[in-house]
Order: sequence, then C-alpha cells, then structure tokens
Amino acid sequence: MNELIPHRGNYKNLLSYRKADVIYQITFFFCDRFLNKGDRTVDQMVQAARSGKQNIIEGCSASNTSSKTEIKLLNVAKASLKELLEDYEDFLKTRNFRQWEKGSVEFEKMRELGSNHNEPEFFMNLIQTRPPETIANMAIILINQADYLLFRQLERASRDFLEKGGFTERMYNLRQDRRRNPPAGTNSSDNRTP
Repeated sequence: MNELIPHRGNYKNLLSYRKADVIYQITFFFCDRFLNKGDRTVDQMVQAARSGKQNIIEGCSASNTSSKTEIKLLNVAKASLKELLEDYEDFLKTRNFRQWEKGSVEFEKMRELGSNHNEPEFFMNLIQTRPPETIANMAIILINQADYLLFRQLERASRDFLEKGGFTERMYNLRQDRRRNPPAGTNSSDNRTP
C-alpha cells in the first residue's frame, strides 16, 4: 500500500454514485419523453443530474491528494441534485400533479424500493410504463436518498481530514519519518550533495 497516496476504492462501489447514476438515467428518460425538446428546463435538468453524478466521480478521484477538493466537489454534487429536486417539484406543481406525502402508500413503497435497489436497469424497467407524475415522484424520493448519502459522505470526508490530515501533512510526516528511520542498507550521508 502506498502510504502517501492511499487507494480509497472505486467510486462505482459508492452508494451515492450508484444512486446518482440511477437519477441521471431516469432524468434523461423523463426529459426526453415528457418535456418539449426546445424547453430550457430539459438541458438544465439533464445537466443537473449529470453534474450530480460526475462531481461524485471527480471528488472521489481527487480524494487521494486533496481532501479540500473532494469535499468541495461532493458539495457541488449535492447542490446539483438539490437543483434537480426543485425542477421535479416544479414540474408537479405547475401541472397540478400530486407530490407524494411522507407516509402515503406510494411514498413508503418507493422509499423502500430506493433503499433496496441501486441498479439503473431495475428502475429503467419500472418507469417504462409509468406516467410522468409517478416518475417525477420516484425521482424526488431517489434524490432525497442520494442527498442523505452525500451528506454522510461529506461527514466522513471531513472526519477523515480532521483525524488523518491531508496530502501535504502526509508528505511532511513521511519525509520526517524517513529521515529518522532510513531504509535498511542506506546511509544518510549517501544522500548529501557534494
């Protein structure tokens, strides 16, 4: 294991990423099927969904060398999904559709599905025959779940930074440790310049 740049795992294994990928695919389908092609909302919704997913990827990729960048990008992902949430809620309001209330049968069933499934194929099969009101409500619940997952991920990233420090601190500590304990077979005087 590299002490300086630890491998933190594959972003594709993160629940936040997998949920964001589902949200992106549902949003692309929803906009293509139910919104007018020239409507600016289409681009905004698709871009917000894409930004949510892509910033998780970028944040995870940066996490090895910059906790600050990781936290910033995860927060951008969270903000993008909040923007998308508002677009779905506006869709329901402006068309006099009902937003599922917490505790309603539909809400609780979808929350359970969202908790148990993170595969795009599962949800894409589910939405093929659903009306726009249902798909918008499904997306709202999934976005809220992704928001919670990102909140927890941000908490973890912040806690890791406070406990373990950042890249610069790791570099400094490793150099100090190497100077105090040179590898076997090396002489510290060998490293001096003439």
